[in-house]
Amino acid sequence: MKAKFIYSKLKGNLLLALALCFVVFSCEEFLEEQPSTLIDSDYIYTTEEGLKSGVVSLYKFNRDRYDRRIEDFMGAVLMSSRSDLAFSRTGYTGLMGRYQRGVSPVDQGANFVSTLFWKHFYNITNKATEIINAAEVAEGIDEDVRNQVLAEAKFFRANSYFYLYRMFNNIYVSTETVTVDNAFNVINAKSSKEDIFALLNSDLDFAIEHLEWTDTFGRVTKGTAKHVKAKVAMWEGNWEVAKTHALDVIEGPDSPHSLVASTADVFKGDRNHSESLFVIQSKDDLLGGGDDTMMNANYVTQYFQISGIESNIEQGGRGFSRVLPNLYLLGLLSEDPNDTRDDNTYFRLKYYYTSGSRIGEEVDNYAPITDLNNPSSTYTRYYQRQHPSCIKFAQEDDNPDSYLNKSNIMVYRLAETYLIAAEAMMRSSGNPLPYINAVRERANATPLTSVDEQAILDERARELAFEGQRWFTLKRMGQDVINRQIRNYAGDGPYFPNNFGGDRDPRVNWQDHYINFPIAQIDLDLLGPDYPQNDGY
Repeated sequence: MKAKFIYSKLKGNLLLALALCFVVFSCEEFLEEQPSTLIDSDYIYTTEEGLKSGVVSLYKFNRDRYDRRIEDFMGAVLMSSRSDLAFSRTGYTGLMGRYQRGVSPVDQGANFVSTLFWKHFYNITNKATEIINAAEVAEGIDEDVRNQVLAEAKFFRANSYFYLYRMFNNIYVSTETVTVDNAFNVINAKSSKEDIFALLNSDLDFAIEHLEWTDTFGRVTKGTAKHVKAKVAMWEGNWEVAKTHALDVIEGPDSPHSLVASTADVFKGDRNHSESLFVIQSKDDLLGGGDDTMMNANYVTQYFQISGIESNIEQGGRGFSRVLPNLYLLGLLSEDPNDTRDDNTYFRLKYYYTSGSRIGEEVDNYAPITDLNNPSSTYTRYYQRQHPSCIKFAQEDDNPDSYLNKSNIMVYRLAETYLIAAEAMMRSSGNPLPYINAVRERANATPLTSVDEQAILDERARELAFEGQRWFTLKRMGQDVINRQIRNYAGDGPYFPNNFGGDRDPRVNWQDHYINFPIAQIDLDLLGPDYPQNDGY
């Protein structure tokens, strides 16, 4: 079994050239790469244009997680479903979000996580390492090109290992290219935390030094690398480093980044604006420009099934109602009536008839439970068809009549950098208020007069919900924090009786050891006999 796995790794390395043929010809337009008529592995790893094409392939591989059709595109939404901010309504994503699946090394959910995360990110780290090691010794190439190739590849390696560490904890890192000589070496032990963070910081430091502040839209830049460096420092508890890099991005003299004027502008258009730090591009007019996904549909209700209202982009597009903002999140958004983040910018709270005799009137077919002593008889339909939805991932040129669309995906943005700066200052030195309040004031919310950990958590919820960061934030803040938030707020408790108190209740199902995902047994079997499974599994 292990030999088969290692062979597949070697085979994958040989097939990289074939993948690059596709990527080079299909991605050069939006990443400004030049195609070649002769592509082979020697070309990729020994020539300047080949190495540049190899870097482009990393962007494609990184996008694959969102494009995979596994269980309604679970790779795009899983991390949002597992949080204190979500109601996970149905489907396999619902099972995962409610901690009914993905909680054992041998269940199907763990196998999906293996494909979408463990194997996915190790694939990127392996490819990035191949490119890095080849670029370091390649002869006859321009030094600026060499450093650009190394900087982007090292960013992707660091970003991928960082994701793996945050999910699984027990991971291994390597800077060694897989070759015929080492292909059958078995990994017997996880890497130490010190070794993991040493590699993350080394790669990110190189990327920061050699990347420019601006580049073609979609490519990582110095700001992207500094943002991730600040996130890594927060996991280390190195508040001063986190603060330094966050402030460089926010107010450094060469930084081109600034918050856009209003919350309505953050997810407008193709996300190519001053707040964007990293956007995964999908282009309809490019052969390799990404696949259609259900990312947006997973977050939006099936309101269009109500007579008199048709699916339209303004109200979120055509939704499937898998992962919805829960009452805890909606309560945080409603604390300030002037906060615009629930004003059809990040979230849509109300829907309106688009045809028939009630055009323009608010849809009122179903009612949620608001009085536990007199529960609504239509609450399940309300959650399916009329519940507030996250509309961050609806794009103006999406097809409103399809669940499947090809839209750009915001991964990192400046508002989070501001909140990192605020938290780092709150935990060390400096005044966090200007940074957390910059985010609030942009949303027309009343400025805070003090900041503590809960204020940071609450503001991150309002600003960054459903962008894939929440579960990691809870984990970073510690076992007590993630236990408290999940057990008190995940799902909607008694306001959705069908899930309350039983095996569909995430508050009941949560266990301490879920703070680390299980390593799927199919992956553990390919490692050495002493490689540790995460505690509790």
